[in-house]
Amino acid sequence: MIIMDTMDSNSNTKYNPLLYGANPAAGLVAIEHLQHSSEPDQMVLFVRDNNSVTQQIEPFEPFLIVDKNVFIDCPIAHHTTELTGDHPLNLYVSFKTWKELLEAKKWLATKTGFGPTAPGAPFYCVNDPIQQYLMSSGRTFFKDMRFSDLRRMQVDIECYTADGYEFCNPNRKEDRIIAIAIGLHNKQIIVLSGTELDEKSILEKFVELVEKYDPDVIEGHNIFNFDLPYITARAKLHKVKLTLGRNGSMPKRRKSRLNIAERTLAYERFDIYGRHIIDTYHLVQAYDVAHRSLNGFGLKQVAIHFGFASPDRTYIPGDEIATEWIKNPEKVMRYVKDDIEETEKIGHLLSGSTFTQSQILPFSYQNVSVRGNATKIDALIIREYIRQKKALPMPGQSHPFAGGYTDMFKEGVFRNVHHCDVRSLYPTLMLTRNLSPQTDHLDAFSKLLATLKEYRLTAKKQMQNAATESDKNFYDARQSTFKILINSFYGYLGFAPGRFNDFDMAEKVTADGRELLRFMIDWLNKNGATPIEIDTDGIYFIPLHFNSDDEKNKFQQNFMTALPAGIEIEFDGEFKSMYSYKMKNYALLTKDDEVIIKGAALKSRGLEPFQRSFLSEIIGMKLKEEDAHIPALKSKYTNSINKKKWLINEFAKTETLQTSPAAYKKKQEAGKGSKRAVYELALASNRQYRAGDQLSYYVTGNQKKVTVYNNSKLISDWDPENRDENIPYYLAKLDALYKKFIIEQQQTEFLL
Repeated sequence: MIIMDTMDSNSNTKYNPLLYGANPAAGLVAIEHLQHSSEPDQMVLFVRDNNSVTQQIEPFEPFLIVDKNVFIDCPIAHHTTELTGDHPLNLYVSFKTWKELLEAKKWLATKTGFGPTAPGAPFYCVNDPIQQYLMSSGRTFFKDMRFSDLRRMQVDIECYTADGYEFCNPNRKEDRIIAIAIGLHNKQIIVLSGTELDEKSILEKFVELVEKYDPDVIEGHNIFNFDLPYITARAKLHKVKLTLGRNGSMPKRRKSRLNIAERTLAYERFDIYGRHIIDTYHLVQAYDVAHRSLNGFGLKQVAIHFGFASPDRTYIPGDEIATEWIKNPEKVMRYVKDDIEETEKIGHLLSGSTFTQSQILPFSYQNVSVRGNATKIDALIIREYIRQKKALPMPGQSHPFAGGYTDMFKEGVFRNVHHCDVRSLYPTLMLTRNLSPQTDHLDAFSKLLATLKEYRLTAKKQMQNAATESDKNFYDARQSTFKILINSFYGYLGFAPGRFNDFDMAEKVTADGRELLRFMIDWLNKNGATPIEIDTDGIYFIPLHFNSDDEKNKFQQNFMTALPAGIEIEFDGEFKSMYSYKMKNYALLTKDDEVIIKGAALKSRGLEPFQRSFLSEIIGMKLKEEDAHIPALKSKYTNSINKKKWLINEFAKTETLQTSPAAYKKKQEAGKGSKRAVYELALASNRQYRAGDQLSYYVTGNQKKVTVYNNSKLISDWDPENRDENIPYYLAKLDALYKKFIIEQQQTEFLL
């Protein structure tokens, strides 16, 4: 029975070890590495069966894969298995303990001159013992389980900040935790309130509840950089033992970094024995990289974006919690309870994919959420080579190559715009034209891709036929997960550390994609349509006039028939109008009058909120042919700025620290890099900011041309009774935006 179908009694699909690992054992919810002083290492497996979790002890032999010619005379005790095939890493070497493995790695590095992650290293070694065990055993997490079977617990704290300080500090004696809210598996919320308990008792009760309800996973929004460090510091102060592990152990912590596309987040990683920790702040960051739709990453902003904020949700500005606690502590308790409700909903929405991937990948649930997609594909292929006892290749040589086909053919506003999309362009090309890594002698790359595509189609059908909302959500999470992995295979070809990367093949894939899309553009032009823009695998175009649906269907059928075998297109959008501004930057007006804006130039986070609102309104007017109202809109915004009608949030620019303030300061002292307001403000504050933190600030002064880093304040320092925002500066920004999108465009249209 296949994992995706374990809830369906009518499923006869055979279990697939290539995708799910060779071991079909069910219910695994956690693994811990057990090391002894004089005995072989072991793994402790936590297995859930309905409401109970049992522990199993399994043997574990750490391994590395090496060129047998360089492993001769290794002095560390080991056992070897020769791997078949003509690739250079042809010896599987196992050890009784992790300590012996580390000694062997050190010996190999000395002998070969290569570290284990260095390009050209004649050996391969995974640094995580849990991943090693999963790869060698073929086990994965959560088999025969649904996401709803996972025991989740949400945690959020509220803190009191002493007078005279902007932010709470766990090392300041006067500051303290005034509430810990806990969300349980049955949606019950427990609030440990400072109105009833002192801080030490709150912490002790928190530990007691974790032990009592025994969660598989603990979730929180920014839990790594705020809640857990704060709880840990205050527990230490009160000598409360945070025995949160399933063996009664304390959490372990270390500094870590998470790379998500162009973003780098520094965080304090915590590990709790027998449990996983999921930070919904990280999940939100990953979501936004794919969708680029969030205005911010704070809990309240995200909850509003997803429609999770209830109408009666309690809001308290962060710098007013201490004051509100003194005046109305019950309001603070409602506030923290609402935080938990929103955290649970965000976790439920965004963790489903991570859960499903954990059933497939040789990573822990906690690590799946912080691993890149190319790294995941690499692990899947290597796991199959280990299963079949096949030698591994050296990674291929990297080189630059041309990317996908993007172009803009028309600029301006157009009516009756249609969109067609090549369904899974690169995966389809790779499968139909057998484009796979040349070093993959098992053809695991193509087999995995084909299997994922098949499973996704099955999951989509199951979603469409689902009898309950729960089933629908279950299968939707599965098909979405499969889609994410499917779309990662092309990127893996150009992944430099990938064991089976193939930059030449990646170049071939994009070249074939460009050729196909150019053919489609030519076909549209020859058949009466007008292409407007193309972006990698989708085309916006104005079709010829249709007198009936039959004519439209015939046009679409002829288009599909003209394409090469195996290529499928979807006609997935018809819009009242489209504003084509520049390549990859456009706006659409749906038949329901919804405005959809795409591209950084039209909704850049580099713009202040009032600029984004102004631009959004301009775009909406242009799409609806209401250009005559735009000058009045400009006057309205000018008046609001001059008369100080807005709160400071409209002028605030929010930026993410890409490096730590300390590192920025060091560069400044060395005369490297220009000064930036966000870092100068971080250094001047009394808070320990780190990479990944966000700060919001505004510009002060009374001249439109000012040095921003010398004339800015954090919005938390804004005084509504003594307003000091720079009116000329912000009016100049409004004028520049108006000129860019109205005056200059009118001049361009006149010249055309």
